[in-house]
Amino acid sequence: MTQNTEELFTRYKTYLKLERSFSANTRDAYQRDLEKLVLYAEENHQDVRKLTYEDLQHFIAGLHDQKIQARSVARIISGIKSFYRFLLLDGYIESDPSELVEVPKIGLKLPDVLSVQEIDRILSTIDVSTTEGQRNRAMLEVLYSCGLRVSELVSLRISDIYPKEEFIRVEGKGSKQRLVPISQTALREIKNYVYLRGFMTPKKGAEDILFLNRRGAPLTRVMVFLIIKQQTELAGIHKKVSPHTFRHSFATHLLEGGANLRAIQEMLGHEKITTTEIYTHIDREFLRKEILEHHPRYNRKK
Repeated sequence: MTQNTEELFTRYKTYLKLERSFSANTRDAYQRDLEKLVLYAEENHQDVRKLTYEDLQHFIAGLHDQKIQARSVARIISGIKSFYRFLLLDGYIESDPSELVEVPKIGLKLPDVLSVQEIDRILSTIDVSTTEGQRNRAMLEVLYSCGLRVSELVSLRISDIYPKEEFIRVEGKGSKQRLVPISQTALREIKNYVYLRGFMTPKKGAEDILFLNRRGAPLTRVMVFLIIKQQTELAGIHKKVSPHTFRHSFATHLLEGGANLRAIQEMLGHEKITTTEIYTHIDREFLRKEILEHHPRYNRKK
């Protein structure tokens, strides 16, 4: 990558942060995808700013040849479109070569959801006699009770918790804050963990961070994934479970219980209601199963 391209990338990341309010994780993902296009341009001895519509089509065809999944191709194309929009707005180019590039249609992929019983099984595998175990119990209760993203979970601060009001303050995407109700169960597990946490010495700058590793530093996103994977295996659950699975389960169980979709949107921190509407598809399947099982015209159990 040339020095000019690196400078352009730096300005683009600033644009994503300040003007698009993208999170650090999203900015990094956009840059990784864009590096594929820069590599293509360099291999063809071209400046990424001078690529044509035909060049982009050739690049995208190469992605398909590499057997990259449609969902990943769609994400890469979205990143490319964002990049050329930035170049156009800042006067680096006079026309946008990505304007007519089509994003492949992706079939709706419903996320895995855990039942309440499966969540209880996972939680029951945790040994709460240790500080790490109590931390993990509190952490998973917060994930399920509040429907947080993993990035929101690891950055949660003690000062963000309001036990009397039964709310927590969450900083979501684009540094947007929201208040989310928290259950008494999760608050009780947090209280138990905070007591044990008091015997630890947090690293400088992590004094207010709620969930710490054994060295007193904030937990990483990867560590949360590994903890959940381990507890899921111990519980004998053969699903692909991640922190996001707890978030999906939180929203699904709310909808099945009759919660308003707008309220779920607010609690999840979704900017658009269309993002939350994926759960209506899950709910319809739930309703279908309920009818098949309980309605006399459908009940085939004789």
